[in-house]
Amino acid sequence: MSDLLNQTDTCRCKQGPSPPILYLLVPEDKDLGGFSVRRLLPAAELKSVGPFVFFDHLGPAHFAPGQGIDVRPHPHIGLATITYLFEGEILHRDSLGNVVPILPNEINWMTAGRGIVHSERTPPDIRSTGHNLHALQLWVALPTDDEETDPAFFHYDENELPEVCDSSKSIRVMVGEAFGVCSPVKTWSPTFYAEINLKAGGSVTLPDHIEERAVYLVAGALKTRGTLLPLHTMVVFDRSPQIEFVAQEDSRLVMIGGRPLGKRTVWWNLVASRKELIEQAKENWRNGRFPKVPGETEFIPLP
Repeated sequence: MSDLLNQTDTCRCKQGPSPPILYLLVPEDKDLGGFSVRRLLPAAELKSVGPFVFFDHLGPAHFAPGQGIDVRPHPHIGLATITYLFEGEILHRDSLGNVVPILPNEINWMTAGRGIVHSERTPPDIRSTGHNLHALQLWVALPTDDEETDPAFFHYDENELPEVCDSSKSIRVMVGEAFGVCSPVKTWSPTFYAEINLKAGGSVTLPDHIEERAVYLVAGALKTRGTLLPLHTMVVFDRSPQIEFVAQEDSRLVMIGGRPLGKRTVWWNLVASRKELIEQAKENWRNGRFPKVPGETEFIPLP
C-alpha cells in the first residue's frame, strides 16, 4: 500500500530519554482522502528494526458507500510484505495469479524476491455498502542470498495463528516464536511480530531473546519503567531483560523485531542490498518487463 504515499521519510526520530529506550519514532499523519496513514519506518536516523524496513499504520477510517481504496498494480523486489487487518477487507491480486480477500486477524505474506506485481483494492460488495478500514502493512528485507528468490504468496487464516490468553490479555503471535508458542508463518530470517490486547491494569513483558525489538502503541495507554509511551509511537529498546508494559487503560500494541540483515536501499517499492538491483528493476518496470496481474489493466508509473 506504500504507493499511496510520498516515499520520503516522514518520521521524526529522537534518541530515547533513558535506557532501555534507544529511539522514539514519531510519525507524521498524512490524510489520503478519508483515512490517515502513519509511517514509522524507515525513519531519518533509523532505517530498520531487525529485518523490518517499513511500517505503516492505516486508519482507522470510514468509507462511505461507493468509496474505497484502489492501489493499482505496482512492483516489488527484495522484500516480503506482511498485511494485517484489525478491521475491514482488502482484495489482493498479484502476478502469480492469486486473488485473495484479506480479512482481520489473518496474515498475508507476499515474497517479492526477484520481482512481483500486485494490487490492493476495496472489494465491490464492500465498496457498495460503505465500510471501515484499519490495518498495518510491514515490509521485511530478504537476506542477501535470497533477495532474488522466486516470488511467492502465502495466506494464513486466523485459526492458524497461535494465541495466548488469560483474564487480562490476549497475545497473537503472527510471526516467529515467543510466549511459549510458534507461528506457522514461514520466514527467510529470524523475525518476530505479535499483536497484544491488554485490559486496563494488564501487563506483558517484551521477549528477551529477540535480537532487535520495538513496540508500537496502536491504541490505549502504556507505561514501562515509569515512562508513559505516547500513542502511535514506536519505541525501540535495547537488550535489557524483563521490560514490562502495564496498560493504563484498555490497550492494543504490536511488537516487532528479529535479526538485522545489514544495510538496504529502499526506493519506492523496491528493496535491495545492491543499488544495481534497484536500477535494473526501475528499468524493467519502465519498459514493461515485469509480469502482469491477471484481470488488471491499470498500473502505477515509475516515479
